[in-house]
Amino acid sequence: MTDTLPTWFDDDVVELEDTGVDHVVVRLGGGRYGLAARDVAEVVPVPRVTRLPGAPDWLRGLANWRGHVLPVIDVRPLLELPASPLPSSARLVVVSVDDVEVGVVAEQVSGLVPVPDPCPSAPAGLSGGQSDLVRGLADPGPAGPVAVLGTPELLALGARAGTRR
Repeated sequence: MTDTLPTWFDDDVVELEDTGVDHVVVRLGGGRYGLAARDVAEVVPVPRVTRLPGAPDWLRGLANWRGHVLPVIDVRPLLELPASPLPSSARLVVVSVDDVEVGVVAEQVSGLVPVPDPCPSAPAGLSGGQSDLVRGLADPGPAGPVAVLGTPELLALGARAGTRR
């Protein structure tokens, strides 16, 4: 066997243009939302969640994730989306930065898309909860726009869930 290069190989190395930051695309209430892939620790089936009495509607409860107590949030009420029962395709997207973790419930995880860095601004006229979570709106291709959710804002929700009395 010879160590020859395929005929299609060219000695010139072509560097692809960096198109931005990859985002995990999730479905929520029929819309497409993106979470920065660098901040996603894992995507798993939705585990058993323990509800907390008197918790706000966006806090589904707490779950065990790899031996840690994980706040599980459902951002659909905050985004003013219908909170219908979760389908069998539902997943928990674990967002983790500097040992701060939160699980975000998604109706479905569709894959990855590149989002320009910096992300185009969010459209004007978003309501309070929407403007608090949506950092921008990207149009990465034929599947349609993706509303980019801010990681710090999601982690802050998890922190609020952990400190509530």
